[in-house]
Amino acid sequence: MIDDYEINSSTLALIPLGENESLVMEEEESYTVGQKSSQIIDHSCKYFGSSLKGRYEGASNLLGFSYKVPIIIEESRDIIFFPTAAIKSLKCSWISLNHVLKYESSGKNTLLTFKNGQKITIQMSKYSFENQILRASRLGTILSKRKLKEEK
Repeated sequence: MIDDYEINSSTLALIPLGENESLVMEEEESYTVGQKSSQIIDHSCKYFGSSLKGRYEGASNLLGFSYKVPIIIEESRDIIFFPTAAIKSLKCSWISLNHVLKYESSGKNTLLTFKNGQKITIQMSKYSFENQILRASRLGTILSKRKLKEEK
């Protein structure tokens, strides 16, 4: 088990395993980390110069809502993650927007397929999952437009 982990461009998802344990899925391998998913997000945001609270407030302000807000982990590589539940919930998983290939209903849950072919079942409806994808995509679009303005 790893004590701490920084999210990177190959991180697919953070899945809670228990009160203080998470599964980190990457493109090539997975790790068990002795932290809640939200702690890994916060640690990674701090690694890149902010915090979960700061990223949350910034994204909430840009998007105009404050529940299940997607987070920009790192701007230059467009690393955006979105939560599957309230971020303080022990059941909250975090999914990388850039790695989602497709998703489909699986009963009351959603079967998610990543671009590398890995699959996981997320405990939320396809409708709710799709809404999170759209929110995270909107955040990415806002970020991209601002980058283009700065380049001009």
